[in-house]
Amino acid sequence: MFNLGVIDDDLFLSKKLRFKKKFSNNELNLYHYFFSKTKIYAENVIVIKNFIFFFVHNEDYFEAKFALNLIRKELSKKIIIVGAEKSLIKLLFNLFPDLYIHDIKVECDLYSNERIVYVYFLSFEDRGIAVGRRGDYIKAINEIFKKYVIFENAEVPIKIKCELIQM
Repeated sequence: MFNLGVIDDDLFLSKKLRFKKKFSNNELNLYHYFFSKTKIYAENVIVIKNFIFFFVHNEDYFEAKFALNLIRKELSKKIIIVGAEKSLIKLLFNLFPDLYIHDIKVECDLYSNERIVYVYFLSFEDRGIAVGRRGDYIKAINEIFKKYVIFENAEVPIKIKCELIQM
């Protein structure tokens, strides 16, 4: 593995992306449920194991967050409301809300051509929240990038890892 460098990191992190919008019946039901509770149309709904991700327009994000506690009480899964973004860097920050991300670096695995995006945190607590219990949250995020995120102009497999920064 080698680091691509600051300029390449910036170019890669600013890559435009979009989501595959392929809804199952369950996701369609959740889409309608979310609208009934918030009066906001979700851009996308993704269910991964114990998590339900509702992606909303950024201008609707804070309004949607008001219904978060009610939705969490009524559904028996972990609910995450995410501001839908069109660039990788902004999406990464939205997937880890309320956490202080100190730095983000990109490396390339020469053998698999996979980009590994390291998200650095200052405290063990923030890293623990980002990874989730038994690594469940970071695994769900990696599955989203593997199955649902499409980069414009390139097929780029990526993996997100959370690390503590060494100071």
